[in-house]
Amino acid sequence: DLIVHVRDITHPETILQKATVLSVLRNLNLPGHLLDSIVEVHNKVDLIERYKPAEENALAVSALHGHGLEELKQEIEKKILTATGKKILTVNINLEGPQLSWLYKEATVQELEVMPEEGTARVKVIISSSAFSRYKNLFPN
Repeated sequence: DLIVHVRDITHPETILQKATVLSVLRNLNLPGHLLDSIVEVHNKVDLIERYKPAEENALAVSALHGHGLEELKQEIEKKILTATGKKILTVNINLEGPQLSWLYKEATVQELEVMPEEGTARVKVIISSSAFSRYKNLFPN
Protein backbone atom coordinates (compact mmCIF):
# COMPACT_ATOMS: atom_id res chain seq x y z
CA ASP A 1 0.00 0.00 0.00
CA LEU A 2 2.90 2.38 0.63
CA ILE A 3 6.62 2.74 0.05
CA VAL A 4 8.68 4.52 2.72
CA HIS A 5 12.13 5.48 1.44
CA VAL A 6 14.52 6.14 4.32
CA ARG A 7 17.83 7.78 3.43
CA ASP A 8 20.93 8.48 5.47
CA ILE A 9 21.04 12.16 4.64
CA THR A 10 24.65 12.43 5.87
CA HIS A 11 25.95 9.91 3.31
CA PRO A 12 28.03 11.65 0.63
CA GLU A 13 26.16 9.75 -2.15
CA THR A 14 22.64 10.24 -0.77
CA ILE A 15 21.32 11.85 -3.96
CA LEU A 16 22.77 9.10 -6.15
CA GLN A 17 21.35 6.50 -3.76
CA LYS A 18 17.87 8.02 -4.13
CA ALA A 19 18.16 7.97 -7.92
CA THR A 20 19.26 4.32 -7.83
CA VAL A 21 16.39 3.28 -5.56
CA LEU A 22 13.83 5.09 -7.73
CA SER A 23 15.30 3.46 -10.86
CA VAL A 24 15.02 -0.01 -9.32
CA LEU A 25 11.43 0.68 -8.21
CA ARG A 26 10.47 1.85 -11.71
CA ASN A 27 12.03 -1.29 -13.21
CA LEU A 28 9.82 -3.42 -10.96
CA ASN A 29 6.82 -2.07 -12.90
CA LEU A 30 5.02 -1.01 -9.75
CA PRO A 31 1.71 0.81 -10.11
CA GLY A 32 2.12 4.52 -10.78
CA HIS A 33 0.06 5.56 -7.75
CA LEU A 34 2.48 3.65 -5.51
CA LEU A 35 5.50 5.43 -6.96
CA ASP A 36 3.73 8.78 -6.72
CA SER A 37 2.92 8.34 -3.03
CA ILE A 38 6.40 7.41 -1.73
CA VAL A 39 7.12 8.84 1.70
CA GLU A 40 10.63 10.27 1.55
CA VAL A 41 12.41 10.21 4.92
CA HIS A 42 15.72 11.93 5.63
CA ASN A 43 17.33 10.21 8.61
CA LYS A 44 20.28 11.27 10.80
CA VAL A 45 19.34 14.95 10.72
CA ASP A 46 20.78 15.21 14.23
CA LEU A 47 24.24 15.10 12.59
CA ILE A 48 23.59 18.19 10.45
CA GLU A 49 23.07 21.50 12.21
CA ARG A 50 19.67 23.12 11.44
CA TYR A 51 18.86 20.62 8.71
CA LYS A 52 15.89 21.44 6.51
CA PRO A 53 15.00 19.15 3.58
CA ALA A 54 15.50 20.74 0.18
CA GLU A 55 13.07 18.23 -1.32
CA GLU A 56 9.39 19.03 -1.13
CA ASN A 57 7.40 16.63 1.09
CA ALA A 58 10.51 15.00 2.60
CA LEU A 59 10.34 14.35 6.34
CA ALA A 60 13.39 15.04 8.49
CA VAL A 61 13.92 12.53 11.29
CA SER A 62 16.50 11.37 13.75
CA ALA A 63 15.75 7.75 14.60
CA LEU A 64 18.43 7.95 17.29
CA HIS A 65 16.82 10.89 19.12
CA GLY A 66 13.21 10.35 18.05
CA HIS A 67 12.98 13.71 16.28
CA GLY A 68 10.27 13.76 13.60
CA LEU A 69 9.02 10.23 14.28
CA GLU A 70 5.54 11.33 15.35
CA GLU A 71 5.17 13.33 12.11
CA LEU A 72 6.39 10.29 10.16
CA LYS A 73 3.85 8.06 11.90
CA GLN A 74 1.04 10.52 11.10
CA GLU A 75 2.08 10.77 7.44
CA ILE A 76 2.23 6.98 7.08
CA GLU A 77 -1.17 6.59 8.72
CA LYS A 78 -2.70 9.26 6.47
CA LYS A 79 -1.29 7.71 3.28
CA ILE A 80 -2.26 4.16 4.26
CA LEU A 81 -5.82 5.24 5.03
CA THR A 82 -6.03 7.04 1.69
CA ALA A 83 -4.55 4.08 -0.22
CA THR A 84 -6.86 1.54 1.41
CA GLY A 85 -10.02 3.66 1.49
CA LYS A 86 -10.35 3.23 5.24
CA LYS A 87 -10.97 5.72 8.02
CA ILE A 88 -10.46 5.94 11.75
CA LEU A 89 -13.66 6.37 13.75
CA THR A 90 -14.71 6.28 17.36
CA VAL A 91 -18.12 4.70 18.01
CA ASN A 92 -20.07 4.37 21.22
CA ILE A 93 -21.59 0.95 21.73
CA ASN A 94 -23.88 -0.87 24.13
CA LEU A 95 -21.92 -3.74 25.69
CA GLU A 96 -25.03 -5.91 25.98
CA GLY A 97 -25.39 -6.16 22.20
CA PRO A 98 -23.29 -7.78 19.47
CA GLN A 99 -21.63 -4.54 18.26
CA LEU A 100 -18.23 -5.13 19.86
CA SER A 101 -17.96 -8.65 18.48
CA TRP A 102 -19.01 -7.39 15.05
CA LEU A 103 -16.37 -4.63 15.13
CA TYR A 104 -13.64 -7.10 16.07
CA LYS A 105 -14.61 -9.26 13.08
CA GLU A 106 -15.18 -6.53 10.47
CA ALA A 107 -12.75 -3.74 11.47
CA THR A 108 -9.48 -3.21 13.30
CA VAL A 109 -10.14 -2.23 16.90
CA GLN A 110 -7.42 0.16 18.07
CA GLU A 111 -8.70 1.28 21.45
CA LEU A 112 -11.45 0.23 23.82
CA GLU A 113 -12.63 2.38 26.72
CA VAL A 114 -15.28 0.66 28.84
CA MET A 115 -17.73 2.65 30.98
CA PRO A 116 -19.03 -0.20 33.20
CA GLU A 117 -21.48 1.96 35.16
CA GLU A 118 -23.26 2.83 31.88
CA GLY A 119 -22.83 -0.57 30.20
CA THR A 120 -21.23 1.12 27.21
CA ALA A 121 -17.85 1.44 25.58
CA ARG A 122 -16.08 3.88 23.32
CA VAL A 123 -14.33 1.97 20.53
CA LYS A 124 -11.74 3.43 18.17
CA VAL A 125 -11.59 1.45 14.91
CA ILE A 126 -10.04 1.45 11.48
CA ILE A 127 -12.87 0.58 9.13
CA SER A 128 -13.72 0.66 5.44
CA SER A 129 -16.58 2.84 4.24
CA SER A 130 -18.56 -0.21 3.14
CA ALA A 131 -18.11 -1.95 6.51
CA PHE A 132 -19.17 1.22 8.32
CA SER A 133 -22.30 1.42 6.17
CA ARG A 134 -23.12 -2.18 7.10
CA TYR A 135 -22.49 -1.35 10.77
CA LYS A 136 -24.92 1.61 10.63
CA ASN A 137 -27.56 -0.58 8.96
CA LEU A 138 -27.18 -3.35 11.54
CA PHE A 139 -26.92 -1.03 14.54
CA PRO A 140 -28.86 2.18 13.75
CA ASN A 141 -28.57 3.55 17.28
